[in-house]
Amino acid sequence: MSVVQDKIQDLAQRVAKIRKMGGEAAVAKHKKKGRLTARERLAALFDPDTFREIDMFVTHRCVNFGMQDVEIPGDGVVTGHGLVDGRPVFAFAQDFTSRAGSLGEMHAKKICKVMDLALKAGVPFVGLNDSGGARIQEGVDALSGYGQIFYRNSLASGTIPQISAIMGPTAGGAVYSPAMTDFIFMVKNTSYMFITGPEVIKSVTGEEITFEDLGGAMTHNEKSGVAHFACESDADALAQIRRLLSYLPANNMEDPPRVPCTDDPRRTDPALDAIVPDSPNQSYDMKDVIRSIVDNGEFFEPHQYFAQNMVVCFARLNGRTIGIIANQPKVLAGCLDIDASDKATRFIRFCDAFNIPMLTIADVPGYLPGSQQEWGGIIRHGAKLLWCYSEATVPKLLLVTRKDYGGSYLAMCSKDLGADMAFAWPTAEIAVMGAAGAANIIHRKEIKTAEDPAAKRQERIAEYETLFSNPYCAAARGYVDDVIAPRDSRPRLIEALEVMCSKRELRPPKKHGNIPM
Repeated sequence: MSVVQDKIQDLAQRVAKIRKMGGEAAVAKHKKKGRLTARERLAALFDPDTFREIDMFVTHRCVNFGMQDVEIPGDGVVTGHGLVDGRPVFAFAQDFTSRAGSLGEMHAKKICKVMDLALKAGVPFVGLNDSGGARIQEGVDALSGYGQIFYRNSLASGTIPQISAIMGPTAGGAVYSPAMTDFIFMVKNTSYMFITGPEVIKSVTGEEITFEDLGGAMTHNEKSGVAHFACESDADALAQIRRLLSYLPANNMEDPPRVPCTDDPRRTDPALDAIVPDSPNQSYDMKDVIRSIVDNGEFFEPHQYFAQNMVVCFARLNGRTIGIIANQPKVLAGCLDIDASDKATRFIRFCDAFNIPMLTIADVPGYLPGSQQEWGGIIRHGAKLLWCYSEATVPKLLLVTRKDYGGSYLAMCSKDLGADMAFAWPTAEIAVMGAAGAANIIHRKEIKTAEDPAAKRQERIAEYETLFSNPYCAAARGYVDDVIAPRDSRPRLIEALEVMCSKRELRPPKKHGNIPM
């Protein structure tokens, strides 16, 4: 055998050894828990045979605590690039079978390299997290590695889409990089995120809590809002990441991909004419409205379980990606509260950063009252909505279906905050407040001194409803561009989007504003 053939054979042997990751026993133990290996995850994320690994031969250089005798294939992380639906994406996948995927100096450098390449190339970056945390034997070098990743998360934010999947334990400093990315996917029953684990909490505070209750997928999807998606399995999470990427542009300089539309853009839906109940106190499902309007009734919803009084989702109108922000009358009557404001704000800022037009569907009676909301800073959190709608320069469409009162009317993308085109159904009520409350304030003395206060009150309520509990007063002032039949919502919104898709709008030059955080 020639020298060249010897070297080629040596290469093949080295590659085969590294591909075994933590060894057969470790891999078998990992898979027994229903989890895919790092390389299996990358194979599922990317189109078949398109993933190309980078830095396979990188090794750690720690000599403390006997680490000079420890081999960690690939230093516990697989990095590289491939294609998702034919479009390039960079990614890393931590290998829990190799020293628990712990992060050391070289592990971090591998991640930083592909982050830098993704930013240079202007393509999305996906991180598949499955790690025991910092490699303690490497001390401050491990901490420095986390810091370098965080810094790059900040640089890439708003420039390329960043997506994280939590596919195992993620604790301590390891949680902050995912938290700085745009979307977080978690897997039910196998993935966890927390700053301090159950054992530390018990030793410090005496509280006993399980991994799942403390930082499981549903905890972070329902309660904290840290995660955006709760997936049934590793495979489901990776499939959903692919679906999300299909709606997004590669970077902030491109428009989202447009797909062929198989749903008639002129389609009307008579069912919408009857969807709003006669009684203002009855609810309906805003998702039914969304399904009727968007292409093929399909939408992709982040934060499905968090702050359900607000719906945010990606969908398409005539093949164009849009972001939808809508009140949900089924939950808290669609009121705005702290969590709903945060949820919508984050989504709006993402859409604006990546040139995704927005459709706001408003049915909101106001901000949720109560001392807990006030003490929790509803003023500050609610102001974020006013801020981010005003700041956004992408095409902004508004559809008012029913109630749209007071400050919440402004907060749901009124014309004054920059809605380019605003439509209202005949059932819309655009006013400072509901008729009953308004009559009680305006005619307080008259009602109190009337021979029949109840009758007088009803008379004044009816008067206010005639004057203001309709869309026509707003339309007369130009705050609504047109009052439309509900059935015509899809074609009218598509026409508005098509004419506004070339919108260009500039803001005063500045380093950045100071959003009320």
